[in-house]
Amino acid sequence: MTNSVHPHGRHRAPLPPAQPASGVPSPRAPHAPESPYSPSSTASSTAGSTATATAPPVARSAQGAPHAKPAKQRDSFFDNAKYLAIVLVAMGHSWEPLTDHSRAAEALYMVVYTFHMPAFIIISGYFSRSFDMRPDRLKRLVTGIAVPYVIFEVAYTFFKRWADDDPTQPISLLDPWYLTWFLVALFVWRLTTPLWKLVRWPVPIALGIAVLAVISPDIGDDLDLQRVLQFMPFFVLGLFMKPEHFQLVRRREVRILSVPIFACAVLLAYWAGPRMTSVWFYRRDSAQELGVPWWVGVVMTLALFGCSLVLTACFFAWVPRRKMWFTVLGAGTLYGYLLHGFIAKGSRFWGWFDDYQWLHKPYGEVFVTLVAAAVVTALCTPPVQRMFRFAMEPKMEWAFKRDAAALARERARS
Repeated sequence: MTNSVHPHGRHRAPLPPAQPASGVPSPRAPHAPESPYSPSSTASSTAGSTATATAPPVARSAQGAPHAKPAKQRDSFFDNAKYLAIVLVAMGHSWEPLTDHSRAAEALYMVVYTFHMPAFIIISGYFSRSFDMRPDRLKRLVTGIAVPYVIFEVAYTFFKRWADDDPTQPISLLDPWYLTWFLVALFVWRLTTPLWKLVRWPVPIALGIAVLAVISPDIGDDLDLQRVLQFMPFFVLGLFMKPEHFQLVRRREVRILSVPIFACAVLLAYWAGPRMTSVWFYRRDSAQELGVPWWVGVVMTLALFGCSLVLTACFFAWVPRRKMWFTVLGAGTLYGYLLHGFIAKGSRFWGWFDDYQWLHKPYGEVFVTLVAAAVVTALCTPPVQRMFRFAMEPKMEWAFKRDAAALARERARS
């Protein structure tokens, strides 16, 4: 920053300190771990110094006094990636009722489901690298993930009782319903972060655990452990990624190559649609539960892991790096993720896709896609964040002991 010259004299007057760009949320301190959809996280799970743009050098006034450093800004790339991924999640949920009557919708559905959750989970792992068992980080883990899980699990249960006319639907915190499985998974993954930093081959070990899970039908449905274990390799991979890895996939040649790769993926999915079940992409069942030999589960787990990594890299290649009109919405993806579930499930309970057959026509499918994108976009906006912050980011100071070090500092100042 330079100083301006006074128009009527020779004296120079320093400019006011630089302020963050309008509309760019201020990041939390680098030690605050957060949810991958968190409205105050830089990209996904925990805020880190690598997630923010480096502040420019300190400018000096004519008297030699340094100006205050501008506040670090959020990394637009990760906010853009989060927003685009949550839009794909909503689109995928809107396509699900169409897949029985449209082979094209089924092909797109399978391609999107191959990479949208792996992309989120990789970002979650990347921003969980600094997580340890420090009290403030454990507190954030509880208030940012565990408490929203309890709130929405209860809310979804009451919603299902009302919308599905099922008053006997029990509340069970051990059986995540619909979208809440991800919060359970993130809670477990983050708690295991220190362990993954100790082992020598973390990603192969995590992939081996995923393979063992897919051939273990006795794991059961408690806490959706099948999904927790089968998706875990992506989180562990994210833990060990570095900024240069994201720079690598954002090169021009990668963007160009990703176009034919996506095209081939859609054609392959179009061919495979009638020949395989899309349940494999949910990663919530063992091979035996899907009625296939155990070795098929091993092959599918390894094949899907490879395909997911390729398509995720292609997705990252096309995520804009600069600030876009939707960049600010990337800070509210937890809201869009959890709240759009009420609409997605309500459309099934209330039979919208059965009552309006024109939705199964090509123009109807386009309409459903656009509506899904618009709805989830609206649910990520700042007004919605302010309205539901009590559930997503509860302070809960009353529930925790005061930090001894902070108390000591306060006593020293008084």
